Amino acid sequence: MKQRRWYLIIPLFLLALTIRAQSVKVVKYEDLERLVRVKDDTLNVVNFWATWCGPCVKELPQFEALNKTGASKKVRVLLVSMDDVKTLDNKVKPFVKQRKLKSKVVLLNEPDLNTWVDKLVPEWSGALPMTLIVNEKNQVRKFIGKPVKEGELQSIINQL
Repeated sequence: MKQRRWYLIIPLFLLALTIRAQSVKVVKYEDLERLVRVKDDTLNVVNFWATWCGPCVKELPQFEALNKTGASKKVRVLLVSMDDVKTLDNKVKPFVKQRKLKSKVVLLNEPDLNTWVDKLVPEWSGALPMTLIVNEKNQVRKFIGKPVKEGELQSIINQL
């Protein structure tokens, strides 16, 4: 009878999960719009950030905490990196892995804000960080054009 080598399989499985969880997909505006404007009962919390933005990095743990508890409350977190697409492999992916981000992370490959920002968030100046909380089906929309303070994000979600 063959002896199964579970001690080899389990670490490989865990490694595969870790690698998969750390992926960052590059998207164009149209892809982002589809992710944001989903017409279901889930509240979409979309945070625009960058690795070089200190206030962005400081508030990321709040989004991660929301992501962890949000699934049961119909809340979906999307982290949209505004880093240059050229830094994806040497900066963004290592940052996501080092910070152990579990929220969905995409890198928006649209360097000219003027071509898309008014379609998605007309009141946004382009300054980072920025958070958009939206649910198209229930006509919920909240724009936050500044860093969220500790506990502020959860409080806003509870109100919505």
